[in-house]
Amino acid sequence: MPRFDNQTVLVTGGTGGQGTSHVRAFHAEGANVVIGDIDAERGAALADELGPRARFTHLDVIDESSWSAAVLATESAFGALNVLVNNAGVQNPPATIEDTDQATWSRVLDINLTGTFLGIKAAVPALRRAAGGVIVNIASTMALGGTAHYAPYVASKWAVRGLTRTAALELGRDHIRVNAIHPGVIATPFIHEPAAGATAAIADFYSPEPFAIPRLGEPTDVTRLLLFLTSSEASFITGSEYVIDGGLLLGPALRTEAA
Repeated sequence: MPRFDNQTVLVTGGTGGQGTSHVRAFHAEGANVVIGDIDAERGAALADELGPRARFTHLDVIDESSWSAAVLATESAFGALNVLVNNAGVQNPPATIEDTDQATWSRVLDINLTGTFLGIKAAVPALRRAAGGVIVNIASTMALGGTAHYAPYVASKWAVRGLTRTAALELGRDHIRVNAIHPGVIATPFIHEPAAGATAAIADFYSPEPFAIPRLGEPTDVTRLLLFLTSSEASFITGSEYVIDGGLLLGPALRTEAA
């Protein structure tokens, strides 16, 4: 039996590279899926493709009323909300702290951090009504160290770590588990296309050649971990963080001939 039969999953940023992978996989595992995004054309097309167990809902993650509407639409369509995946996020164009304008700082923190906070806040009552559930926040390996020229993004993802742990403590007795995933460099448009206002993509600065596993990650790598964390197989896991980066944070791997 599919792992997510009779479960309903809301994925934010559901039309992006990782988001689409997550949506398709949950649907393939039997879940009802709600695609939350600001891109109505792509979201509606994906929902139409997947069929009656999929819905698109317009969701601006920095708007509390938009969150309330998305959760209501989810429960109206499928009767309950069981899993929230806070996947929506943006990157800042590379710049030093002194060259980063406040508008960029605010936009990145609003979407990456405040959007995650508002998602948890909006979803918790619905998860309680469902007698429990799971929240997974998609953070980044940049949440585990400093990265020059990406201060807004780094700060937002570091803060998501603390938010994840606090939520896990507050919600565990309600049978709601909260965990975080820290992807490394994943082959999506987020990595291969320049951020708004940038002239180069992140992938231009990251070669996987030194990684212990010398390739870029694929969205499906992250999706498989996400499916585990949101399944009953992970029922004793909360407040935890999972790095999936091919060894990026370990430092450079020696070539065999140099060992």
